[in-house]
Amino acid sequence: MAEPAAPLLEEPLLRTWARGLVIAAVAAVFLAYAGPFNTGEGPFATRLVYWGVLMLGGAIWGRAAGLWLTRFPVFEGRLWLTAAVLTVMIAIPGVFLVWDFTSVMFQQPLMLATLPFFIIPVVGVSAIMTVISMAADRRPRETHAAAGDAPRFLERLPLKLKGAEIYAVSAEDHYLRIHTDRGSDLILMRLADAVDELQGLEGAQTHRSWWVAKSAVTGAERGDGRAVFTLKSGEKAPVSRTYARVLRREGWY
Repeated sequence: MAEPAAPLLEEPLLRTWARGLVIAAVAAVFLAYAGPFNTGEGPFATRLVYWGVLMLGGAIWGRAAGLWLTRFPVFEGRLWLTAAVLTVMIAIPGVFLVWDFTSVMFQQPLMLATLPFFIIPVVGVSAIMTVISMAADRRPRETHAAAGDAPRFLERLPLKLKGAEIYAVSAEDHYLRIHTDRGSDLILMRLADAVDELQGLEGAQTHRSWWVAKSAVTGAERGDGRAVFTLKSGEKAPVSRTYARVLRREGWY
C-alpha cells in the first residue's frame, strides 16, 4: 500500500525517491495515530512499526513500478490510466502481504477466510497514496528546441501570423489563441495536441490552459498567491501552483 512514481518522471531520482519516502513516513505516522481498520486496539509502538513497514515498503515497490511504467508510451499523459494500473500493481501483492504481516504483528491466526476482508482497505489506501504521490510528482509538459524540422504547429498559423515568433498558446473554450509578436488569432484545436506539435520550441505548459515559450518571458510576479509570467507583448500568462516550483528550479524565473 503506497506511492508510485509519476509518469515521465524527469527530476533527479534521488529527490523523487526521497519525496516519496517522506510522504509514506508521514502517512504511516498518521495511520498509526488514527488506528484505522481495527489496528487501534494494539499499542502505539506496534501500530507505528506496522504502518511504517507497510507504507515505506509500499513506497519503494510503488516507485519502482511507476518507473517501469514510464517505459511504455501508452501511459504518457494518461494520468488516470497510470494511476489505475499502479493501484492494481500495488494492491495485488499488497493484499497478501498485509494479510500475512497483520497476523504476525497482532499475533492473530493466519486464516484464509479473513483474506477477502483485506481487499477493500488495501485497494483504498493504495489508490489514495497513488493519487497523492502523482500530485506531488506532477510536472509541466515541456517542449524543447531541436535542430532539424520546424515544429509542426507552425503549419497551423493563420496567414497573418506566418513567420511570427510564438510567445504563447492559450485555450479559449474549444479554440486556441496564438500569441505572437504580430498579434494573436484563434484556431480550432486542443491544447494537448498543440503541445505535441510545439516540440522544437523551448517552452512549457505553465497552466492547464497555457503553453508559454521560455524566450518570451520577460518577468515574473506574484498576485493573489499565484505566479504570473509577463510576456514580451506585455500579456500576462498564469502559472499554476503545481508547476511554479519546477519552473523556478529550471530557471524560468
